[in-house]
Amino acid sequence: MPVNLKGRSLLTLLDYTPQEIRYLLDLSHDLKAKKRAGIYDYRLKGKNIVLLFEKTSTRTRCAFEVACLDEGAHVTFLDSGSSQMGKKESLADSAKVLGRFYDGIEYRGFQQQVVEDLAKYAGVPVWNGLTDVDHPTQVLADLMTLEENSAKPLNKCKLVFCGDIRNNVAYALMYGCAKMGMHYVGYGPRELQVADSVMAAAQAVAKETGAVIEISDDPACLKGADALYTDIWASMGEEDKTPERVRVLTPFRVTKELMAKTENDDCIFLHCLPSYHDFETINAQKWQEKGLDIREVVDEVFLSPQSKVFDEAENRMHTIKAVIIATIG
Repeated sequence: MPVNLKGRSLLTLLDYTPQEIRYLLDLSHDLKAKKRAGIYDYRLKGKNIVLLFEKTSTRTRCAFEVACLDEGAHVTFLDSGSSQMGKKESLADSAKVLGRFYDGIEYRGFQQQVVEDLAKYAGVPVWNGLTDVDHPTQVLADLMTLEENSAKPLNKCKLVFCGDIRNNVAYALMYGCAKMGMHYVGYGPRELQVADSVMAAAQAVAKETGAVIEISDDPACLKGADALYTDIWASMGEEDKTPERVRVLTPFRVTKELMAKTENDDCIFLHCLPSYHDFETINAQKWQEKGLDIREVVDEVFLSPQSKVFDEAENRMHTIKAVIIATIG
């Protein structure tokens, strides 16, 4: 069946069918091959894109900007200090104005309701670059990277997220894995539990696709994993929770010993980045001086051949480019 995503927003992968996600992944692989070959079709020529950032970023901003520029689009970047949205102008009014100027809007911030309201009022496609509860463009890159490094189809793959299993990346992965019929395991402490509504949504999809969604604090769940995934333990705005997170999440730090528990020599390591994998950052040093080790993964894994984190980071750009082309190209 042909897939037509023109005019669609990407707020969460829950809104997309497995066939539509498959289309985006296939397009991403094709666009990556073309970029490597120096082939550009300029499918966004004459398009104008605005990026709204309430949260800072390296990969998301660069991925969107390069994706747009590669294909001939023009980009405007607005952070919270250079826009009146929500301050002197309501979100609805801002969305209506931006929808008159631009062909598409990216939003990266806090509340999921904000990106949903932008899509409600803008009249043009809106893309979720990250909220507190979802990160769909990241998961497209994760799935693409897994496909590049596994001989198995996605519906035969097992992915285990280690650590804070109720953060936005973990939730987005649950949705993506459920949609693609995969085996997803959230491996984390009982103190940090997945919201009932998130689990219910993932399980409802899994019933239709044959996916398996599990939550466990037993390391036996790692056996047979094709990918171990983790994220920093305290997200932006949660720094005050760092001591408690270190206490409950240290047993779930990704080490060589943890990787070995998969009993799969082909298991890869994934991470959305940025990562605390050493003590070379200001934040890691600050907490180390206070006696806390905030590393969610060790260098022995992060810098190993099993680590595909920089391929994954590059793939953010290719999958974002696919989403933009599919929805407004």
